[in-house]
Amino acid sequence: MGDTPSSHDNGPVAEVTFEAGTTMDRLHRAGKIRIGTKFDQPGFGLAGPDGKPTGFDVEIGKIVAAELGIPAAGIEWVESTPKVREEYLGTGKVDIVVATYTITAERLERVDFAGPYYVAGQQITTRTSGNSVTGPKTFRLGTKKVCSSTGSTPAKNITTYLKDPAAQLVLFDVYTKCADALRAGQVDAVTTDNVILTGFVAQHPEDFKLVGARFTTEPYGIGLRKGDHRFRAFVNDVLETIAKDGRYAKAWTGTAGRYDPAMPEAPAVSRY
Repeated sequence: MGDTPSSHDNGPVAEVTFEAGTTMDRLHRAGKIRIGTKFDQPGFGLAGPDGKPTGFDVEIGKIVAAELGIPAAGIEWVESTPKVREEYLGTGKVDIVVATYTITAERLERVDFAGPYYVAGQQITTRTSGNSVTGPKTFRLGTKKVCSSTGSTPAKNITTYLKDPAAQLVLFDVYTKCADALRAGQVDAVTTDNVILTGFVAQHPEDFKLVGARFTTEPYGIGLRKGDHRFRAFVNDVLETIAKDGRYAKAWTGTAGRYDPAMPEAPAVSRY
């Protein structure tokens, strides 16, 4: 680690050199990195009035950039919704994706993942005034509509509980539209990972509440271009380091920890 001034709240920009020809060297020399993240998820990735996102995923992205010797000013944040994440990595529109991105076997066919760095679980949010939805099994009756995000793991998971997916499942590109639909009574519930819903509930307790328990396990990874094994090893090294040196905990406390103060234990990374 270097001793140059900090570019963000989680530590100094590293003074580093990398082997020529590696992704690390290319990004370091450019002094820039494009990071895909969410712009609609309180606590993990939410764009502010200035268009810049904040959240736990954003802080993790800043740390990876800093370990490449890239200051926060050298990061280009690219909104990356579930339906475009693999495409953006494959075409090079982004260098990494840190966007509540669940590691799945299907996605591993198209991209690689460093991590996991966090394990979430799918849950359900309803209007505070409603009591008719108590968990995913409620949807088996076929009378309730649920909203999720196009191309997301939660959207796929919830279909196993739906009597008529075509009629019951409403999809949008971002979860803020789901929240609007729930508030307007166009759907009966929203489903996605617990940490995302916790943020919405914390921001709008008069409108929304969590119901039921988590019913899936969602390991979040950092998406990378397929086959870049050395870059994946580098990012895994970073994740292991920050789990021990306090930067992981600091990133959580200042972001998602405002909605969920229970400090998560950083999971062991997968060195596949």
